[in-house]
Amino acid sequence: MKGPKISEAVVRRLPIYLRYLNELALSEVQTVSSQALGQKLDLNPAQIRKDLAYFGEFGKKGIGYDVGYLIEKIRHILKLDQMIHVALVGAGNLGQALSNYNKYLQDNMKIVCIFDASPAKIGTTINNIEVQPIGALQQVVQEMGVRVGIITVPASEAQNVANRFVQAGVEAILNFAPAILKVPSEVRVHYADFTTELHSLAYYLD
Repeated sequence: MKGPKISEAVVRRLPIYLRYLNELALSEVQTVSSQALGQKLDLNPAQIRKDLAYFGEFGKKGIGYDVGYLIEKIRHILKLDQMIHVALVGAGNLGQALSNYNKYLQDNMKIVCIFDASPAKIGTTINNIEVQPIGALQQVVQEMGVRVGIITVPASEAQNVANRFVQAGVEAILNFAPAILKVPSEVRVHYADFTTELHSLAYYLD
């Protein structure tokens, strides 16, 4: 998308808007103002308007945003109007929980294959997905058109898994392992580190 560079903060707020808009749609609410969005999401209404304005003029002055139309547009911006296949490596407790979460997702981003190095886990099934050996990752990922990888392995194995994902052509990685990954600049990495989040929360305790 041409135009001003969109900051990561803006991109991270879009799913928050989408989640609340979906709630409104389920309640058959047809329009919503930036003021109402701001009050519900504890965000500045001006910030919400600015965020959305990066991608187009979606609202009408004095009326607000058409909920259904805005949902459609945000889904398109986030590429959720197309099927995005996800691969997960690490069939431990966290990996199993994330894989089982598949059944609750309504968007087109789905975990379609799971890999593990443990012979005890290979061949087992999680949410109707058979766990496959890590050695099969590149072939399966390419055959299934996987674009996003999730890593839930120990820190010592995270880089190895990331390398496999990169070699297979994965475009983005969500890393739950407490390790910093080195990948090519064209591969996007986001980190979900529970320990770091808990430690930062501790700062705000009395």
